[in-house]
Parts: sequence; C-alpha cells; structure tokens
Amino acid sequence: MGSERPAISIVVPVYNEEDSLEELHAQIAAALAATGRSAEVIYVDDHSKDKSLAVLLGLRRRDPRVRVIRFSRNFGQTAAMGAGFDHSRGDVVITLDADLQNDPADIPRLLAELERGYDVVAGWRKARQDGFLLRRLPSRIANRLIAWVTGTGIHDTGCTLKAFRRQIVKNLPIYAEQHRFLPAMSRQSGARISEVVVNHRPRVHGQSKYGIERALRVFLDLFTIKLIAQFAHRPLHYFGLFSLPFAGISVLALVFGVWDYRHGRIEARWPDYVVLVVGLFLWLAVYYILLGLLSELAVTASGMHRRRVLDRIVSDQD
Repeated sequence: MGSERPAISIVVPVYNEEDSLEELHAQIAAALAATGRSAEVIYVDDHSKDKSLAVLLGLRRRDPRVRVIRFSRNFGQTAAMGAGFDHSRGDVVITLDADLQNDPADIPRLLAELERGYDVVAGWRKARQDGFLLRRLPSRIANRLIAWVTGTGIHDTGCTLKAFRRQIVKNLPIYAEQHRFLPAMSRQSGARISEVVVNHRPRVHGQSKYGIERALRVFLDLFTIKLIAQFAHRPLHYFGLFSLPFAGISVLALVFGVWDYRHGRIEARWPDYVVLVVGLFLWLAVYYILLGLLSELAVTASGMHRRRVLDRIVSDQD
C-alpha cells in the first residue's frame, strides 16, 4: 500500500478464529470491491491459542492491504479495538467481529449512512441469531439500560459492526468493556449518531467467547461512563456535594457543643471532643472542595487541549 493513506480502515479483533478467517477475508475483500475505495484491513490477534496468527500471516502475504497486530497476551476485545484504532489510517474506520456473524456485505450500507452527514453509524442486529436466554435476553436488558442512562437511542450497542469517522476514534480512549459504549461516548463529544439494520448470521465455527458473567462488567463500565460524562462538565459541583455531609456534621457538632456549654451540660473532656469532631469533618469538607477546584483546572486544561486538536483536524480538512 506504500505511504498512501487509505480511505477505509477495517479493524477486526481476532481470538481463536482460525476456521473463520479465510472466508471472512474473502467476504471483506468482496465488500471493499463494491465500494471502489482504497482500504486496509487490520487484524488484531488477541494472543489466540489456535492457528489464527498463522492464517493471518498467510493473508498478509497474499493481500498487501492486510496488516496484523499481535498481542503478547490476551487483553480482550476492547483493547484489540483500541490497538486497531491507534494503527488505523483511513478516513473511515469500520469494526466487525471475526466469527462470521457480522456480514461484511453491510459495509457499503454503513458508508452510505455516514455520507448522509453522520459521524458514527451503528449496526442493529434486529433479527439476531443467538440463544435467547444467555445472549438475547441479557443483551436486550443491557441495551435498554444503556439507552436510558446515556440518552443514546441505539437499539444494539453490543453489535461490533460500526462505522466511525477518523477524528472520532482518534479522540476516544477506551478500556475494559467500553467498546460497546463508543456511540454514547461519541455523542457526548457532539458526534452525530445513526444506526442501520444489519444482517446477523448464526455462528458456524467455534464457540462464543463471552458468557452471562460479562453483564456485570458491562454494568460497572456503564456506571463509569455515566459518572465521567457528568463529572467532566461540572467537577466542582460533584465534589461540592461530597463535601456537604462533612460540613453539615461539623456544623451540627459545633451547634450542639455550644448548646451544652450554655446550658451547663459540660463534661471534663467536652472541649477536646468538640474540637476533634468539628476539626476532622471540616477538614474533609475543605479537602473535597480543593479537589473540586483542582479537577476544574484539569478539565479546563484538557478541554483547551482537545480544542486545539479539533482545530487542527478542521484545518487539515480545509
């Protein structure tokens, strides 16, 4: 491919999918041919234990568009996507699973939706081909919860098949299980989000890498995303709320101490106790206020940095 930047980057996390990769790549190549655009295909091997790496290296020898990233140990799907994002060069970045359940033939439809003026297009597996009890039911519950908490009206946040404009993924640090929250995280930065119904196929090779235990991790990540999203706008307000109980306790202790003093109900060690309680809780209240002020400075500095980055992106496009 040389040094020319491709129009499209396909990012595919891979873990123990040796039986699917040859067919998957053939389908990706056919979908890219239908677009008529230059492309690169980035396979991120999450330290597979089967022959996935050997298959990927074979694909790279036959197709110069293929790039292979190999992890030194298993880090998970989100880390694999993050590595793919970091190494991608295309103006549009498309993600999909390696298990053949996502259909590469939907790639042109995602691109067409992006061209309507959107920044992120999510796939919606409306007719999902998975078991109901362990996969579809938990997914529906998680999707409803995510939509309610984040305000992002996406029906299927867990669908890996998504398309992003380059500037979106380059400014979204992700970790843990947060790849499913990319539309919500993008929306918080002002991105325009859409979704299209995509084909979902039954798994024909191997078995699913994820179980019901993943729901707990997703819930915790949802809480993290929500907290960070709101905290980032008004950190002093939140730290101020944390300081109120401590300030209230110190004031109450002082009021009751003065009341006892004025009514003669004084024990020998009364002054020590009052000073200790008032001083301790007042110090905690001040501590949280100072943390809030420090956070305001950090958020302001970070926002100025992001603004400079966005200015450079806009000027590069002019």
